[in-house]
Amino acid sequence: MLSRRLTDLDQAGRFQLLIDAVKDYAIYLLDADGCVATWNTGAQLFKGYTADEIIGHHFSTFYTPEDREAGLPEHALKTAAEAGRFEAEGWRVRKDGTRFWTHVVIDPVIDAGQLIGYAKITRDVSERRAADQALRESERQFRLLIQGVHDYAIYMLDPEGAVTNWNAGAQAIKGYTAGEIVGRHFSLFYTPEDREAGAPAAALATALREGKFSGEAQRMRKNGERFWASVVIDPIHDEAGRLLGFAKVTRDITEKRLAEEELERSREALVQAQKMEAIGRLTGGVAHDFNNLLTVIRASADFLRRPNLTEEKRVRYVEAIAETADRAATLTGQLLAFARRQPLQPEVFDVCARLRGLHRIIGSTIGSSVVIETDLPETEHVVEADPSQFDTAVLNMVINARDAMPRGGTIKLRARIANGVPAVRGHAAASGAFIAVDIADNGTGMPPETLQKIFEPFFTTKPVDKGTGLGLSQVYGFAKQSRGEIDVASQQDVGTTFTLYLPSADGQPLTAIAPVATLVDLSAVTARRVLLVEDNEGVGKFAAGLLKELGQTVTWVGDGQAALKQLDANPEAFDLVFSDVVMPGISGLELAQLIRQRWPKLQVVLTSGYSHVIAEQGAQGFPLVRKPYSIDGLLTILASKTGG
Repeated sequence: MLSRRLTDLDQAGRFQLLIDAVKDYAIYLLDADGCVATWNTGAQLFKGYTADEIIGHHFSTFYTPEDREAGLPEHALKTAAEAGRFEAEGWRVRKDGTRFWTHVVIDPVIDAGQLIGYAKITRDVSERRAADQALRESERQFRLLIQGVHDYAIYMLDPEGAVTNWNAGAQAIKGYTAGEIVGRHFSLFYTPEDREAGAPAAALATALREGKFSGEAQRMRKNGERFWASVVIDPIHDEAGRLLGFAKVTRDITEKRLAEEELERSREALVQAQKMEAIGRLTGGVAHDFNNLLTVIRASADFLRRPNLTEEKRVRYVEAIAETADRAATLTGQLLAFARRQPLQPEVFDVCARLRGLHRIIGSTIGSSVVIETDLPETEHVVEADPSQFDTAVLNMVINARDAMPRGGTIKLRARIANGVPAVRGHAAASGAFIAVDIADNGTGMPPETLQKIFEPFFTTKPVDKGTGLGLSQVYGFAKQSRGEIDVASQQDVGTTFTLYLPSADGQPLTAIAPVATLVDLSAVTARRVLLVEDNEGVGKFAAGLLKELGQTVTWVGDGQAALKQLDANPEAFDLVFSDVVMPGISGLELAQLIRQRWPKLQVVLTSGYSHVIAEQGAQGFPLVRKPYSIDGLLTILASKTGG
């Protein structure tokens, strides 16, 4: 029905229907003088005039007063007539006086070679223009922002790495003007060694692969000066994912790096000063305590030189020397324990049973004014540690607790299972099964400043003649060397609790208890042929004389190579090799292992004041006599038929 009606219309009618159906465009005709001849619905919609109101009026009605004054309507028609088309954008005015931005096309209408009018199409593009203006303004502000930043070099690279723009910050930091650098490759800013290593290409590859490259490195200014730079490179892609280039931001952090380096140097200097202070305290403490011990030994020796000395005094001075030597050995052991260099002889033992055995010794040590309370379960609480060092650690903590209760009090001794170790003195917490030994007192307690120093060597709050200040250092060293921890909590006028953590050895069989050593009768010692290996001349002479006094035949050599020569010449000439551990060339432990391989029946006994190898790895199954050794210690070894 509709198509029949359209076909009933002539061409002009159908064309007018088409024009009126277009509502986004004002489409109309002007006569040769510029007056409106036709008017469509679109024109009425955004210009506001009906056909009756506007047909016959000059099209300049739509122009702004300033454009009419400037002759723009006439210019538009003249251009259309002469050039065949006029196209432009500009302000126009609606019937209500409001202005809108239009895109205008005017074409001349020619009939039989004569200009009879103009076809005019106008489109309201105000929204598009506003968006374009907003975008341009945003871009302008962004350019101003980028150019106004002087602390950052902000610029772009094309996909190959050539510089495409340059801000004032880039010029200030790197020294190049935009005219000098745009179009050149950004690798120009890299040091020669970084360019040779392929750092520029690697940076772009990282940015593409990971979406960003960031780092700190040295870069070059135009004048050749190097500076530290913080660099960020981001790839830029269009909507289709095509790489357009890279955005690059560089900041000069030279002052920051220099400040950090100076801070690190200051920190290292402080650490070194603290180390030297600690070494000074340690050296001073050792010197003080050893000088005290040497005073006793020297004075006793001087008295022994006096003629007509009574037997009672001779015995007293000899006992003083022996006792002082034991105290010196104890001090050395405490130093090694603090340094975690004490040779340990770990055994698997039950902590509760060990503490019950110590109870009697503790009671006789602390006196009657202090009461001992125990909480020791009947179930086994098994650890693998050096039992002797464990005893010493417990006694040191108990004595420390006793000294904190000058008027008497109570010490509570408890063993328990702990699931992990808490964070202690900045050390991270540890998980796993541990056996905890708590030793608590209700004494004077400690202030925080004392609590921070109690494990330092030679730190003590006691009078000069009341301790070395190494007791708690021994506890600390033993705990650490046994893969455990020591914790302490204290409150003034309330008391202190020490907690020793040792890794649990639950499930391991207990070490068989060795029989208690008894003094060896000299008559029970068989005379042997001893190869003594000792590099220290004084110790070698003394040891050789001591062994001869014990009825042994002694051949003394100064090092392992000489010992091997003796054995190579006649291995049957010796029954026992008694060797120091720390010697130049072949160590005593290496010598013992060679003897075990080549002469397995030959007995070997090692001796050492300290050896880091033995401290870390043990004596490898060889008997070890620790220096200073006593006659009883030597007799025990000489009476033994094992070793090696």
